Amino acid sequence: MVRTPLTPEERERGERLGRLLREARGGRSMAEIAAHAGLSAETLRKIETGRAPTPAFFTVAALARVLGLSMDEIAGRCALAGV
Repeated sequence: MVRTPLTPEERERGERLGRLLREARGGRSMAEIAAHAGLSAETLRKIETGRAPTPAFFTVAALARVLGLSMDEIAGRCALAGV
């Protein structure tokens, strides 16, 4: 299956998500947060750096739970401009 390329706006949304997660993680290690969320540290690294700009809903929900973020906050801070 060929995936449709992401738009620049979708890439920016992924970068905003990554920044938000890094900020929320604070001084906690990537490995610690990933383990509590049931992810690999590499998956979290890709999300935080924008290399995985469209993570699955349940991945984001697990990270939100571990980091104490609401899904509304994540959606609001990462929404595409003009949407």
